[in-house]
Amino acid sequence: MGATDSEALPGLDLNRLTEWVATARPDMLAGPLVGRLISGGRSNLTYVISDDRSEWILRRPPLGHVLATAHDMAREYRVMSALAGTDVPVPETFALCADRDVLGAPFYLMENVAGTPYRAAAELTSLGADRTRVIATGMVDSLAVLHSVDPSAVRLEDFGRPSGFLQRQIHRWKKQLDASFSRELSAALELYELLAAHQPEPSPDGIIHGDYRLDNILVGTDDQVAAVIDWEMATVGDPLTDVALLVLYQRLGELGIPGVSEVASAPGYLTEDEILDRYAARSGRDLAHFGFYLGLAAFKLAAILEGIHYRYINGKTVGPGFDTVGDVVGPLLRTGIASVKEKDR
Repeated sequence: MGATDSEALPGLDLNRLTEWVATARPDMLAGPLVGRLISGGRSNLTYVISDDRSEWILRRPPLGHVLATAHDMAREYRVMSALAGTDVPVPETFALCADRDVLGAPFYLMENVAGTPYRAAAELTSLGADRTRVIATGMVDSLAVLHSVDPSAVRLEDFGRPSGFLQRQIHRWKKQLDASFSRELSAALELYELLAAHQPEPSPDGIIHGDYRLDNILVGTDDQVAAVIDWEMATVGDPLTDVALLVLYQRLGELGIPGVSEVASAPGYLTEDEILDRYAARSGRDLAHFGFYLGLAAFKLAAILEGIHYRYINGKTVGPGFDTVGDVVGPLLRTGIASVKEKDR
């Protein structure tokens, strides 16, 4: 069954994809495949794929420079498949391809869940303060639900190495920054040294999303969380790293840093203290040493964005908006330094 190309799709050969689906999941195929690239992604490439009967999402790593430990399609596919039977809302997964000869990189197919990933305050403002508060509260509650899942109960006990997790995170993101080196970032070394010297006792182990924020959530027409998506950074370890990254995105959005969602400025959105209080009440976790976690979140995000900046300056990115990514790294590192030096919550 041949495929048809509705447009040029970088990283996606529809003919080869059709051949693979016809062999791996022939029950899914009802006609020629067409696809389109979803805009807004700054990491893994995400496409909508459809035939005469159905529509799915295809995820694959970005083109070009890819860090060795990033963009693991098998891990992303596994964690969503494992969570399918829990109270965590995730898309249904259909098929994983590890053969690089098909599309040049591993990829997988999953359900195309109906929902909106809110990325701008204006989108929420148009809904009104009451609905915005419901959405923000659901976002926090879903994170607490995720962190309540016992990894061994869903066969994810070997999905990460919780022992020494925080220390490994510090060294991992330093390594990632070094691998994407293209300019001097003195603040990165300062933040690295601060984090290494101020590690708290970790929170009890749990499943970590790794990039939890409102635009990685699909919100249904009832304003409830329909699905949590973009699990490429998922692992098992200290769940407070998820909470810190969520709060960091909020702080950066409030500062108006380019490329960062400013959803928190919408009327009705939860304040930082409301988010932390709600999460603490729902999860029962201690947030006393939250400054360290904020610093680690800033270090991690700086490393990720520096990798994207590296791909951009080497002409290996797809889609708009990459020209300003590098401008965010310096402010992120300075925010991290200040956070570690803050008093404990």
